[in-house]
Amino acid sequence: MDRRQKKTRAAIFRAFSTLLQHKHFNRITVQDIIDEANVGRSTFYAHFETKEELLRSLCTDIFQHVFADEPDSEKTHDYSHGYTNMGQRIEHLLFHLSDHKEDFTGLFATESSGLFMRYFKEYLTELFTKYECSISKEVPDDFKLNYLSGSFAETVKWWLTRQPSYTPVEIARFYMKMVE
Repeated sequence: MDRRQKKTRAAIFRAFSTLLQHKHFNRITVQDIIDEANVGRSTFYAHFETKEELLRSLCTDIFQHVFADEPDSEKTHDYSHGYTNMGQRIEHLLFHLSDHKEDFTGLFATESSGLFMRYFKEYLTELFTKYECSISKEVPDDFKLNYLSGSFAETVKWWLTRQPSYTPVEIARFYMKMVE
């Protein structure tokens, strides 16, 4: 993708995120998105076939960074040295979600929440697959992964939609206490 295409795609993502903060997913039209992004209809469709595909792509772009195996140093946190355990990995994820709270709150608070949560849980399942948990060995792995991804996704939703008074480090610690 060239620079111009990346810029257009970013404008569409920003427009969509802005609309989600003020309007329900089912009420957002492609026309709303192209008006907000100031792009043409054919330009939108050159990047995305539907607004559902746009949501999926937005989630993928967000999650590729958040779930990267080699994170970068950022303004509010630095995990560029890597992770030694699942708790640190969760902390990094929570810092990133907190830094981009406006985008995620809109996704959690509308009808898009179901789709967003499904995509989020897919990435979480992949993440939790990489780490051993002290949850009973008598519990099947697929059940553990479902429990971990579902409970963590709901924890994040609870935390972000209630105006977080806890820090990412505190939420990570709380969550790890629940699964240890």
